[in-house]
Amino acid sequence: MEKLHGIIDTHAHYDDNAFNEDREEVIKNVFASGVDAVINAGCSIASSKRAVEFTEQYDGFYAWCGIHPSDCRYIKDKDRALFELETLLKKPKVVGVGEIGYDFHYPTPTREEQAKWFEWQMQLADRLKKPVAIHDRDAHGATMEMIKKYPKVKGILHSFSGSPEMALELVKLGWYISFSGVVTFKNAKKTKDAATAVPIDRILIETDCPYLSPEPNRGKRNDSSNLIHTVSFLADIKKITPQEMCDITRKNAINFLGIGKK
Repeated sequence: MEKLHGIIDTHAHYDDNAFNEDREEVIKNVFASGVDAVINAGCSIASSKRAVEFTEQYDGFYAWCGIHPSDCRYIKDKDRALFELETLLKKPKVVGVGEIGYDFHYPTPTREEQAKWFEWQMQLADRLKKPVAIHDRDAHGATMEMIKKYPKVKGILHSFSGSPEMALELVKLGWYISFSGVVTFKNAKKTKDAATAVPIDRILIETDCPYLSPEPNRGKRNDSSNLIHTVSFLADIKKITPQEMCDITRKNAINFLGIGKK
C-alpha cells in the first residue's frame, strides 16, 4: 500500500490503558506513518485532562474534552464537573466538547441520566460556541432530537453508525460525518451506504483507537497508522485516489475544527 501523508485522526483515545506499555513508541510511529494530527477525545474529567496534557506534550495533538454517556454515572458533584470541563475547554488546543451523547446499548446509566449530561454539555457548547463530538450507540432518534434542540451547535457524529438518510439530514443541519474502521467491515452495509451518500466535503476520518481496527487488522489494537486502510476504502467508494481522500478529509478537519490555526 502506498504511503500517504496529511492524515488527521479526528477521534482517538491514546490515554487508554491499552497503550500503557508502549505509548511513546506508538505515537512516534504514528507520526512517522503520514499522520499530521490526532484529536484525543476525553470521556471523563480525568481523561479530558490527560487529553489536554497530550496537546502540551506533542505538537500534533489536539483534544476533545467531555463526559461520555457511560461515564456520567461516576460524577458526584455536577457543578464542579461542569466548571472543570469549562476550564479545560478554554485551553488553546482543545477543539470542542466531546465525546458526549447517548449509549443505549447497556441499561446503565439510565437514559434520563444520560439525557441530563448530554443536554448540560450541549448548553455549554452553545454558550462557548464550540463544536461537539457525538457518541450515538443504539440511540439515533434520541440523538437527532437533542441535536435539533440546539440548532446553533454544530458537530461531528463520531464513528457514524446511522442510516444514509440520517447522515444526509445531519449534513443539511451543518454537521460532519466521521467514519472509523467500521466502514471496512464486511457486515457494515448501512455504514458503507452512508459513506456513499455523504458529500465528500462533509466526511472526516477517525480511528477511535485502541478500538475498531479496520480490515485487515480487525480485532487487533488500533492506532492512527491504520487510517490508511479506512482512507483507501473510502477513496474507493468515492472513486478518487487515497491521497485525494487524505487531502479532502484533512481540509475538512482544518476548516471545521481550526486545527493548525493560531
